[in-house]
Amino acid sequence: MRIGVISDTHDRQDAVREAFSLFQREGVLHVLHLGDIIAPFVLRWIREVYEGKLTLVLGNNDGEKLFLKKTAVSLGMDLHVPPHTLSLHNRTLLMLHEPVAVQALARGGAADVILYGHTHETHQERMGNTLILNPGEACGWLHGKRTAAFLNLENLEVELFSF
Repeated sequence: MRIGVISDTHDRQDAVREAFSLFQREGVLHVLHLGDIIAPFVLRWIREVYEGKLTLVLGNNDGEKLFLKKTAVSLGMDLHVPPHTLSLHNRTLLMLHEPVAVQALARGGAADVILYGHTHETHQERMGNTLILNPGEACGWLHGKRTAAFLNLENLEVELFSF
């Protein structure tokens, strides 16, 4: 099973539409968003171009939590306060926004995959049997490069991409 991983969209409409259109074209049935969505209307932009399942966690800049949650529910999306653990394709995934205790969680075997955002920089590392992944910033505001990832849950191979 191949999923999409994205973070830090920060209200950038062109980036949101482009990334989620790519997930749709590639046949990705589930995307994980690691926070800093910002406004509820971003979720509507996503749903305009992406039909699959979307699981999101809140980030430190997501201030309108009530309406983000209400909009997510109305659009069939799952929005959670991090940390959020989910099971997909016989894998345990831990979704965070900020990289709080990522190394300790990996050493402790908390999940097969630990996903986080916040830093706006891509990061990929294996620690024991755990994959740690940050897909970077989808918005491109800080580094001028918009990135996201495909994650194969069968072999935990990651394909980072720019768009």
